[in-house]
Amino acid sequence: MSVAISHIEDTPLQETLYQFDESPLLARQRQQESNARSYPRRIPLALKRAKGLYVEDVEGRRFIDCLAGAGTLALGHNHAVVIEAIQQVLSDELPLHTLDLTTPVKDQFVQDLFGLLPAELAREAKIQFCGPTGTDAVEAALKLVRTATGRSTVLSFQGGYHGMSQGALSLMGSLGPKKPLGALLGNGVQFLPYPYDYRCPFGLGGAEGVRVNLHYLENLLNDPEAGVLLPAAVIVEAVQGEGGVIPADLDWLRGLRRITEQAGVALIVDEIQSGFGRTGKMFAFEHAGIIPDVVVMSKAIGGSLPLAVVVYRDWLDTWLPGAHAGTFRGNQMAMAAGSAVMRYLKEHDLAGHAAAMGERLGEHLRILQRDFPQLGDIRGRGLMLGVELVDPNGKPDVQGHPPVHRQLAPLVQRECLKRGLILELGGRHGSVVRFLPPLVITGAEVDRVAEIFGRALAAAVASL
Repeated sequence: MSVAISHIEDTPLQETLYQFDESPLLARQRQQESNARSYPRRIPLALKRAKGLYVEDVEGRRFIDCLAGAGTLALGHNHAVVIEAIQQVLSDELPLHTLDLTTPVKDQFVQDLFGLLPAELAREAKIQFCGPTGTDAVEAALKLVRTATGRSTVLSFQGGYHGMSQGALSLMGSLGPKKPLGALLGNGVQFLPYPYDYRCPFGLGGAEGVRVNLHYLENLLNDPEAGVLLPAAVIVEAVQGEGGVIPADLDWLRGLRRITEQAGVALIVDEIQSGFGRTGKMFAFEHAGIIPDVVVMSKAIGGSLPLAVVVYRDWLDTWLPGAHAGTFRGNQMAMAAGSAVMRYLKEHDLAGHAAAMGERLGEHLRILQRDFPQLGDIRGRGLMLGVELVDPNGKPDVQGHPPVHRQLAPLVQRECLKRGLILELGGRHGSVVRFLPPLVITGAEVDRVAEIFGRALAAAVASL
């Protein structure tokens, strides 16, 4: 696959370390924006332009972007097919805002999306356009399954992340955003242990950890003394993103689908971050060969513009007209850009490319692991990779793994930024360094990312 390289990339990466004194733009942002702002605290940049894998700030410094809009930018910044699609909408004077009225652009978007789905799901699929964020699509999915089943309880997983609105927040494993709010809306969410192999909640790991986890779930749904009402749905990420890039065991996913199907419980798979080629398949659930009842999508689906949808099996389509609405669910430019991205993904087999580049990056990281015991666990699928940083001198847990290193990850992130590489953190105690580059990243660029990360890691460890 050939990937066009922008003139931003023409000059070699600077070897001098960037310094980050607060610029006037950043100072005004700090003074005027909400205290809830998050990324600028860890990535203090004022960006001016971007192309492909690269961004440039107002001071002319160039960075490799391995955050990519938290996975939104499947084709990187300002890809030619995206720009062309947006410009075509404008030049044709198409309506930019249509509520949920249909247009040729919208119809084409739906056909393109259904063409990426597994055939078994596409044959009976329905689609609901939501407000332009993933969290609104999660809210819609909750309404959908509760309406169709007449039940209200939803099962979610420890470590899960499904958005920041109050309904979606109730499904989140992380306690931090919940504590200031006290009681969330509703109390119908029960949490289950996720198959986090490196730190198995049952202290087992491997096939035995998976077996026990599935037994626990099956017992919960069938024991009349379990204390949990039969739920409307189970919601899961096939690869937990914000929770630390934790891929679910594929046998566990198959078991989860079998158990929920037998119990008459809808299975919602959240593909907001993992969908559209990110994990080496078009959708992360395809690695296990399962068919969910509901798939929630956003981020990459809009080709860098805001868009979110829920796709679901037609047996669930029992809600009434207007049951879920939103003013900005007819974004024609996002649909046109999304169609362009979906076609490009398919035509250029970017899912296969992501699998190959993810394996290449993973191999670099495993080589680094030989010299740095602080790299405790390297995991993920495709170009959704995470490295859990640990304290090799700390007390091992019941599985023999050292504890997380709470101080090291922010140091590594900062050292990467000084060397021109943007990465984000996640997982328990923010101890996981995450790699979410655009899917068009080349082999040479993967090698460069790994080289910078290695130098940053060495500097961070030396500074402790």
